[in-house]
Amino acid sequence: MSKLFTIAKNTFVETIRQPVYTIIIVAALLLFFISPSLTMYTMSDDNKLLRELGLSTLFLASLFIAIFAASGAVAEEIENKTIMTVLTKPVQRPVFILAKFLGVTGAVAMGHYICTIALIMAVRHGVLESVNDTNDMTVILSAIIVISLVCLLSAFLNYTYDWKFTSTAMVLLACLGTITLIFLIFIDRDWKFNPANNKISSVDIYGSLLLFLASVIMAALAVTLSSRFNIMVTLSACVGIFLLGLVSDWAFGGLAKTHLWAKICYFVLPNLQIFWISDAIYEGSGVPVKYILISASYAICYTAGILALAVAIFQKRQVG
Repeated sequence: MSKLFTIAKNTFVETIRQPVYTIIIVAALLLFFISPSLTMYTMSDDNKLLRELGLSTLFLASLFIAIFAASGAVAEEIENKTIMTVLTKPVQRPVFILAKFLGVTGAVAMGHYICTIALIMAVRHGVLESVNDTNDMTVILSAIIVISLVCLLSAFLNYTYDWKFTSTAMVLLACLGTITLIFLIFIDRDWKFNPANNKISSVDIYGSLLLFLASVIMAALAVTLSSRFNIMVTLSACVGIFLLGLVSDWAFGGLAKTHLWAKICYFVLPNLQIFWISDAIYEGSGVPVKYILISASYAICYTAGILALAVAIFQKRQVG
């Protein structure tokens, strides 16, 4: 367990230090910031489009983090020959694969959590649908204060203790974002204690949880592919699987009853459509807890199967 924890911790730290990790999160945060302005021109309920755009941004950000981080988790170790040092400790190969997956999943979870806080803040602010609507200054000032503190503290820790600026900023953003979210739960737009009017919906939280499960599946797939192929092949395969997973019901579901190849594809490829709650958003319905439990069971079983395949593949992989 100590070796598993050590490798997972190192993988987590290496992942959040990668420039692409910070770039993806910053790009997602910028899109969350401008999303209320982008969704104010619909002919119906602008806030529904805001919620769907926010969840789409969250989905893509988490998936890109999972794919880019996990793609090099094993492949780079093999290419750089550093894996030979690890496996001669000795570290069993199944432990190595599982530790890599846990480290990447931890980094994905932190990035997903940061983006979820930004999503909730954007939905809390809402769309200015008429000239009588005003900005929610509670949300805006809270965001400005958090970003300012993160930049100042990260710069101070980088200058004083030589901590890496980007990874420190991401950790501080998660911590200070949590405090801000708790503040916004209890304080309304008029700076009064009014938890009943915080405009935070359980649909956003449930939707974020479901999208995180999809990201975990993609991380497991990326780790499995990187245990056998190089980074470019892994990235290309993950993007293809992601696109096919989004249209699984449409592309294979209808043909699975009459064609064997469609049935195999429908069974093997991950069905990412079950983690998307667009219908619940536009119909104004809730997301049952039973549905979340069923989706989580599917994600856990699929991830376990993919990791078992990764272990089997990596057992015969020549790393010397």
